[in-house]
Amino acid sequence: MPQNPPDLRPDLARARVAETRRDGQPTIGMVSLGCPKALVDSERILTRLRAEGYGISPDYAGADAVIVNTCGFLDSAKAESLDAIGEALAENGRVIVTGCLGADPGYVTAAHPKVLSVTGPHQYEQVLDAVHGAVPASPDPFVDLLPASAVSLTPRHYSYLKISEGCNHACRFCIIPDMRGRLASRPQAAVMREAERLVAAGVKELLVISQDTSAYGTDWKGREDKAPILPLVRDLGSLGAWVRLHYVYPYPHVRQLIPLMAEGAVLPYLDIPFQHAHPDTLKRMARPAAAARTLDEIAAWRADCPDLALRSTFIVGYPGETEAEFQTLLDWLDEAQLDRVGCFKYENVAGARSNALPDHVPEEVKQDRWDRFMARAQGISEARLAAKVGRRMQVIVDEVAADTATCRTMHDAPEIDGNLFLDAGYEGLSPGDIVTALVDEAGEYDLWGKLV
Repeated sequence: MPQNPPDLRPDLARARVAETRRDGQPTIGMVSLGCPKALVDSERILTRLRAEGYGISPDYAGADAVIVNTCGFLDSAKAESLDAIGEALAENGRVIVTGCLGADPGYVTAAHPKVLSVTGPHQYEQVLDAVHGAVPASPDPFVDLLPASAVSLTPRHYSYLKISEGCNHACRFCIIPDMRGRLASRPQAAVMREAERLVAAGVKELLVISQDTSAYGTDWKGREDKAPILPLVRDLGSLGAWVRLHYVYPYPHVRQLIPLMAEGAVLPYLDIPFQHAHPDTLKRMARPAAAARTLDEIAAWRADCPDLALRSTFIVGYPGETEAEFQTLLDWLDEAQLDRVGCFKYENVAGARSNALPDHVPEEVKQDRWDRFMARAQGISEARLAAKVGRRMQVIVDEVAADTATCRTMHDAPEIDGNLFLDAGYEGLSPGDIVTALVDEAGEYDLWGKLV
């Protein structure tokens, strides 16, 4: 699961709000942990608070209270969240906890009994109530007006667009449905209004996220479209911004998205969590066990859109995984030739049904398999990037420094994929510019090029 940038802390957050604090203005700090879906929740909370007259503090010392938006997906993420809560208590003392870890308030208060409040994910009203109780609002009607654009914790030129909450799958290793509930899709009109507002504010890239993007709208009763994601993507593609799809479950109707990518309406990029390739492992995960057919689907997608980039995540060391099952995964990876790959070593998660499975894999075996998997994936990435040398590619500029410009191709999502670096002629560029680069060098995960 892709994580948020590590610098989304109160002292480094890039919230787009006024930096000056008027006399008597109550001020809140924010620590946002976890996936981009949690980041969107943080942005919404800060936007609501800013509209009520609260200032957003860039450091602990300047905040009247601190909100910690937590992650609870893995035990390691829970530990990181508890550490962040402890740091905020030590540095500030007045801490409000929300997010996935807050779905079990007793777990949080057992470790940190001094927190002011604990709420679960996307419980915006309860978070606001907790802030009001800890730091009463004191708006100045002549100064504190709703900002023209929402508070954002991402750079100005890209933004996450969350289209639904929850998930209807029952994967044995996952507790997301327990924390965030069943699928609840936002109305298409509401999604489009937000997307239009973002593009009007200068956003050049929309990163479409949810727990299960391709299931969007399938929770609507009496719907006319069997796959509501298709008209939504068509409409998003008409706004003139890059549109990148994340967390796409490989339903059959995904094939109908590929022509939109071939036409250039949306980026030729699919982020699909395959998780494994051996049918027995997939069955133990309670996921579709059709890896061979998935290879056929990948071949069909690439036939329709040769420039398609595929990203995925996998789990190694799942309970019961044999060496033969792991070797099947490596062989499948060789055949699939995915462009971008992430991998996790299996962890028990409190409440997950996979904890009760027999034959848990020793930690040293998990580490060995992770090392072998990542070495194989790195070799594939290096070869696929080398094939791009000599190509002209559109890139979006993320950062311009004294010695280089950091860009991304259409095949690279921010924070989780690679970059293309420009070492000359970049001085006049600005973040958000979309330019053409000639690729002249490739590494294991990154590209280098020059402006055309």
